[in-house]
Amino acid sequence: MSSEKIRLTQLSHGGGCGCKIAPAVLQKILAGAPSGIIPPQLLVGTETSDDAAVYQINPQQAIVATTDFFMPIVDDPYDFGRIAATNAISDVYAMGGTPLFALAIVGMPVNTLPLETIGQILQGGEAVCRAACIPIAGGHTIDSVEPIYGLVAIGIVNPTHLKRNSGAQPGDKLILGKQLGVGVYSAALKKDLLHTSDYEAMIETTTQLNTPGPMLACLDGVHAVTDVTGFGLAGHLLEVCKGSNLRATVTYADLPLLTRAREFVEAGHMTGASGRNWASYGDSINLSPTLDSAAKTLITDPQTSGGLLVSCTPETVTEVLSLFLQQGFSHVSVIGEIVEGAPGIDVV
Repeated sequence: MSSEKIRLTQLSHGGGCGCKIAPAVLQKILAGAPSGIIPPQLLVGTETSDDAAVYQINPQQAIVATTDFFMPIVDDPYDFGRIAATNAISDVYAMGGTPLFALAIVGMPVNTLPLETIGQILQGGEAVCRAACIPIAGGHTIDSVEPIYGLVAIGIVNPTHLKRNSGAQPGDKLILGKQLGVGVYSAALKKDLLHTSDYEAMIETTTQLNTPGPMLACLDGVHAVTDVTGFGLAGHLLEVCKGSNLRATVTYADLPLLTRAREFVEAGHMTGASGRNWASYGDSINLSPTLDSAAKTLITDPQTSGGLLVSCTPETVTEVLSLFLQQGFSHVSVIGEIVEGAPGIDVV
């Protein structure tokens, strides 16, 4: 069977971080799980839905551990591998950590996909790990009904530089490192509506490693960092608000969007995950009456390998923007601020 005849996205019921279980459903599942051991060395666990676990091993070092995997968001196997690996490593960067090594998570329908295609997926992941200067030191493979690929990513951070998603402070500015609209583009891709330039833009953003993370971690004025993935901008910002017991104001006009994202939404192309996200947390979002349903879709659009979301003092904004720009993040934008109030988001 020729790999050119196979559309990876047709082999799975969902793609990328749009595969995530809806926030409300996940909360119910986890609510029934018994409490586990919580040693004092566990600096970050499940308490604030942060990006990775952090375990301190000595006064200067803590291990950052995370795992992320999903079904294909694109049809090209090499690109799928690159996107999945970039997405997994992002959680280490979001904690302010430096990646050390990775383990591969591989589930493939071996009777459906040619071995060459499966190999290309793994090669894509390996290419990203080389770019991050880390090895894939092992992993696990299974024969599965749908193609699944991802990584366990292990990193290290100085505990004094650790950046949680729960440290935002009143008056902080919110900065987003990448454009929104990846979920919308993935929906359009399934309908063969992406131009070559659209696809290239999608691949460029989803394979760009969030390398500013460790540098942001060294700035005292940076109070909280997370990355925007399957729960959309609103969902991950809401986690920041709940963890910090504060409110956020987002200026919709300042959101960086992929060029045709709004056009596709207005034409009816969006993922089911966007609706599930809104159903899960929409009651905590106050959307200005001047904004339409397209705006609601875009703030809940599931991002695969999305950008870092930073909460920092106004005095630190210029330095944060400079770090992003130096690392090649040309669409970095100030999108709002943190204010006093009940946890939630006002989108104006």
